[in-house]
Amino acid sequence: MRALVTGGAGFIGSHLVDTLLERGDEVEVLDDLSTGRRENLTAALEAGAKLVEADVSDESSVAGTIESRPPDAIFHLAGQMDVRVSVSDPFFDARVNVGGTINVLDAARQAGTGRVVFASTGGAIYGEGDWRDPPLDESAEVLPDAPYGQSKYAAEGYLSVYNRLYDLSTVSLRLGNVYGPRQDQFGEAGVVAIFCGALLEGRTPRVFGDGHQTRDYVYVGDIVEAMLAAAAADAVGTFNVGTGIETSVLELGRMIGEACERPFEPEMAPHRPGEVQRIAIESSKAERELGWKAATSVTDGLKRTADAFAGR
Repeated sequence: MRALVTGGAGFIGSHLVDTLLERGDEVEVLDDLSTGRRENLTAALEAGAKLVEADVSDESSVAGTIESRPPDAIFHLAGQMDVRVSVSDPFFDARVNVGGTINVLDAARQAGTGRVVFASTGGAIYGEGDWRDPPLDESAEVLPDAPYGQSKYAAEGYLSVYNRLYDLSTVSLRLGNVYGPRQDQFGEAGVVAIFCGALLEGRTPRVFGDGHQTRDYVYVGDIVEAMLAAAAADAVGTFNVGTGIETSVLELGRMIGEACERPFEPEMAPHRPGEVQRIAIESSKAERELGWKAATSVTDGLKRTADAFAGR
């Protein structure tokens, strides 16, 4: 299979690229390297992957890349993922997450691509409320609390439109909070990497709010398997990809402290606007229709992540 991975130099994308190459696929990566890292692709490029440095919101660059080497499948992971950026600059957030997705879909349609797999969000798209009781399934009302979740939801809508209008085979995966090796400890989205980096470097981790906010933490290797399963399936639509288990930030920190063999004694900071307080997503639909289920426990995943950050 010939595959294009947008955002393939990023944390999740580079793991996907490695796995595609390992199974013998021909892989091209489109990434502007604004948040992705070339070093994440060192082994992949040596193994034959191609890198196109381009912005997914640049229509001509996306169209030219896809038309020059039409892929059988596109894994669309490129996007703006910082909730704070989406709040401060919603136009930029929409230009990348919505406009970039339209660019990919339109080029895929014209090139005759067989399947488009889109990385959406399960942590930010549903929103929350006291009347909700996680884990939430795909039938739950979508009420994003920040422009980031709204832009991902809008992008999902365009995948659905292109499926109905042009019969383009599309699938959207609403990912839980993904963690694992290569995650950027200096970003906003990766609390596991942030805590690992702080503890292993002797810095004090910072917890925003009261620390009782929960997330559905899913290991990156499981996410890669979900994307491969989605690419191979015929099902279209939207699928949650998570564990269904809520873990609080403070409990997560304690577990990371154990994995890093360091005490977890955080500095508490004010709550951040737009941040979801409680979320977990139910993924039985993905198990039924895609044949996927999370296989890595949080304990095992955190141990693998801590070992990778520590160079063990």
